[in-house]
Amino acid sequence: MAATPVEPAVAAAPAAPPAATVAPRALRRFLCLDDFEPAARARLPRPLFGYVSGATESNASLRGNRAAFEEIAFLPRMLVNVARREQSVELFGTRYAAPFGIAPMGISSLTAYRGDLAQARAAAAARVPMVLSSSSLIRMEEVLQQAPGTWFQAYLGRDPQATARLVERVKAAGAPVLVVTIDSAVVPNRENNVRNRFKTPLHPDLRLLWDGLTHPRWAVGTFLRTLLAHGMPHFENVGAERGAPLVARDVTRDFSGREHLDWEALKDIRRRWSGPLVLKGLLHPEDAKLARNFGVDGVIVSNHGGRQLDGAVSPLRVLRQVAEAAGPMVVMADSGFRRGTDVLKALALGARAVLVGRPMNYAAAVGGEAGVAHALALLRAEIHADMGLLGINRLDELGPRHLYFPQVPRGDQR
Repeated sequence: MAATPVEPAVAAAPAAPPAATVAPRALRRFLCLDDFEPAARARLPRPLFGYVSGATESNASLRGNRAAFEEIAFLPRMLVNVARREQSVELFGTRYAAPFGIAPMGISSLTAYRGDLAQARAAAAARVPMVLSSSSLIRMEEVLQQAPGTWFQAYLGRDPQATARLVERVKAAGAPVLVVTIDSAVVPNRENNVRNRFKTPLHPDLRLLWDGLTHPRWAVGTFLRTLLAHGMPHFENVGAERGAPLVARDVTRDFSGREHLDWEALKDIRRRWSGPLVLKGLLHPEDAKLARNFGVDGVIVSNHGGRQLDGAVSPLRVLRQVAEAAGPMVVMADSGFRRGTDVLKALALGARAVLVGRPMNYAAAVGGEAGVAHALALLRAEIHADMGLLGINRLDELGPRHLYFPQVPRGDQR
């Protein structure tokens, strides 16, 4: 089923000003996305920071995601008039101000006060997409009311009826794009969560109390502030009904039972959802072909930030092949993006846009909505400068001819 066209909602973006000239004074020491991580590490309790930063098993995919960017160099062109650089991009009929957005991240309102709203509002103000996680702690209806245009991410559910009710809820809430994550049928081996004593719901014990006492800015500014203003957070968007509370002694969140799911499970979602449908978590070109055959409108090439199958290939290494197999579908990517040059490499390989996860979570933890706004402005300013250095004025000028491969990327070996 084809997606229902969406009227363009955002005008073409003007040239980006240097982010540092408009950032609040407290944020001016953050000069790139990587600068937010050590600050977040200092602010957050060890279990929370470990949950956000960690991956699975030996972290091979986590390391590989960053290493992939170093395997590709640029071939810039000189003496090109680049005075009219413009980085807006159209996704599903809506024009966004930059070719990146915020990836879905669970429990963001535990690492930052009202973190889901902070990210969504900052993204809306910057005119870039933000994907609300189904593991978020603020009702999707509230997020979409304050940040219209926010996308929603869901998992393929075990119960088709429950999935149908969730899709209807997302539709009623007004989310323009539904993102279905498909790489999570089996619970991964996240040893880092065990080592850091992290699990959800949180279990009240002396260790949780100690984490609060030793991280007073988080305890007072995020956790206690949330309890006083909004009560105990719940997992609000896993299904059509309210989910488990964030802190509970006898409640266990069950992520198992999805092993039986296959491509047929998409049919009912496609039938019920008439808007743009995006699949997140593809790495194989053949899966992109299947997605196209099932009426999917877009794919996010992703290894879940290294959080699922350890050793899974970096999205960047297979992006060109997936883009070729995707045909008319919108191709996006996530996992490991930190710099404007990272974004431009992905676009040159066939992506229309990318999604950034962990750095935006860190930025919210450190500076709330202003921190996320600053992080988005930094990335946009980098892209603006990098386009000029590459010798292009528009993103559609980018292609493999702007790239140099010192060695054959693993994804190109056939």
